[in-house]
Amino acid sequence: MSAQQELNIDRWNEGEEIPISLSGFPSESLAILRFDLEIQGFEIVEKDQASYSLLGIQGGRLEAHLTHTRGGDIIFRKAYPNGNQRRKVHALSNDVVEAVFGYKGIAHTLVSFRGKVNGYWEIFVSDFDGYNARQVTRDSSNVAAPTWVPDQLALYYTTYKVGGPNIISHDLRSGNRQRITRNSGLNTSAALSSKSNRLAMILSKSGSPDLYVANKDGSAEIRLTRTREVEACPCWSPDGKTLCFTSGAQGGARLFTMPASGGRARRLKTGAVGGEITEPDWSPDGKWIAFTSMTGGVGRICVMGTSGGEAIVLTQGEDPSWAPNSRNLVFMRKKNGRKTLSVLDVPTKQVKDIRQTARDQSQPSWAK
Repeated sequence: MSAQQELNIDRWNEGEEIPISLSGFPSESLAILRFDLEIQGFEIVEKDQASYSLLGIQGGRLEAHLTHTRGGDIIFRKAYPNGNQRRKVHALSNDVVEAVFGYKGIAHTLVSFRGKVNGYWEIFVSDFDGYNARQVTRDSSNVAAPTWVPDQLALYYTTYKVGGPNIISHDLRSGNRQRITRNSGLNTSAALSSKSNRLAMILSKSGSPDLYVANKDGSAEIRLTRTREVEACPCWSPDGKTLCFTSGAQGGARLFTMPASGGRARRLKTGAVGGEITEPDWSPDGKWIAFTSMTGGVGRICVMGTSGGEAIVLTQGEDPSWAPNSRNLVFMRKKNGRKTLSVLDVPTKQVKDIRQTARDQSQPSWAK
């Protein structure tokens, strides 16, 4: 079976959109619902073409019921009294996704990213659709590679404010920041395993940038690679046993995996997809690796199985990061001379831009 068949048939039922009709909602709620549902595998159609019908019931609060169009069986009827209108509609869309697909929707999830403010890259956090964005850093100094601490409202990122590129942990609730690295040279690309609580990072204190693992506070560093090439962009398998990263060890940036305890690095082949292969991200369900393929300065978002093989090109862009549902990706693409963030539904290849906070935005990370 080809990678294309595996991607479409085994995981997502051939990537077909689920037809659903929407009625009875005010325009603001309808726009939010349309965004949420279309980016998660639904197609908004007229009722006579729909498999499901979602009816809004007007009153002082949001109330809706979801039915099978054929037969009229009510799947759920529910009121949403709490929160502002956007949050209530997100809750409704989450319920629709779970009722139809059997897994949780993503409408209440968060993304972090960097945005350019007064010439500097600063950290931002927003809802998955770009709304309710808030600026996390105001350092007037560049930051890079924000990534979430699993299951916490906290980030790791690289800052140039404290004497060169160093890794910082940042608790978003308290505002407390802790310096994780104090090495000379490059300290970047932090990634914390949700399973082992171990921190992967790229350090150049021994010469060329190599892959290290450490405790989550940066202590007890262990060097995993010893090449003359540049290692970069580590990410963890969900079970915390394996790391995927990029290296130029065999000519040009390629993907490799390695046991987190150390050992031999194994190259992941990407089939006909060539160019510089970088920025891998392992899906939370453990089945897929998304990455960027750069050719002639143009990035392409790709996905393949975790053992390598024939990768699939999804769209132009860079910096892919998986959603908790292992179905959607947030990524950066260039439009009209700007760097913008977009969300991609992998099986249908539906792409939607999220709300723009800064003129340029890049390096998104989806909270999991």
